[in-house]
Amino acid sequence: ENISDFSLNVTDCTQVVVPEEVFFTVAAAGILENLLVLIAVVRNKNLHLPMYFFICSLAISDMLGSLYKTLENIFIILCKMGYLTRRGDFEKKLDDAMDSMFILSLLGSIFSLLAIAADRYITIFYALRYHNIMTLQRALIILAIIWTFCAGSSIAIALFSYEAATVIPFTILFPLMMFFILCLYVHMFLLARSHAKKIASLPTSAVHQRTNMKGAITLTIFLGVFLCCWAPFVLHILLARFCPHNPYCACYMSIFHVNGTLIMCNAIIDPMIFAFRSPELRSTFRKMFCCAR
Repeated sequence: ENISDFSLNVTDCTQVVVPEEVFFTVAAAGILENLLVLIAVVRNKNLHLPMYFFICSLAISDMLGSLYKTLENIFIILCKMGYLTRRGDFEKKLDDAMDSMFILSLLGSIFSLLAIAADRYITIFYALRYHNIMTLQRALIILAIIWTFCAGSSIAIALFSYEAATVIPFTILFPLMMFFILCLYVHMFLLARSHAKKIASLPTSAVHQRTNMKGAITLTIFLGVFLCCWAPFVLHILLARFCPHNPYCACYMSIFHVNGTLIMCNAIIDPMIFAFRSPELRSTFRKMFCCAR
């Protein structure tokens, strides 16, 4: 609020306001799509595999992001109507809980993406040993560690967000994890290209190569969408923390509502790119809809 008021005095950029109806529509669509993914995986025993469990982890993160923006807008509306104050003790605790949910969504998405990337890497280059390396028990242990760490980190960051010692590691974590995942994808592409040259003479090489490259390209698009949707909001946090009085920073922060909408759009796009492209998931969805009818 203070940053928005100050930006009006130091820059000519006007605040870009997204209608509340758009927020609620996009958030509801994101929650519904990811909820369908969770229900499909739970109902179909053929989907009880490490890869789909990691997809469910990402779906939960996306749902938390959409739920965060939905609740935030509801509380803003209540404040405008006079039912809540901006500086009360209850509102302060509520704000901390909301911030914790947002950070949990961000960290959960990053580590879920990392788990999916590692799973795809093992699938492509250690196909014969995949079921020995990535067992269902190990996948559940990995998810338990991820969400325990994310929950603890989100609570700590939300409670001590004004401390530079906490804010700086958090701002470093996002680009660092994205860089690590990007390096993993580049490594997959290079190895896939090398393997393709070595096995070019085999009869099944063409089909195998197309399958590997299709999976790698899909994951690359998946990561690109995540960066496009989350990076603007993370940049907003950095600018608000380190240069709130700069006119150029204030001008960028005038599109705060647009950046928040992008986060919710990520929850809609994720199932379409990754989960809905699975033939097994599509078959499960058709059975679910037919039973509903």
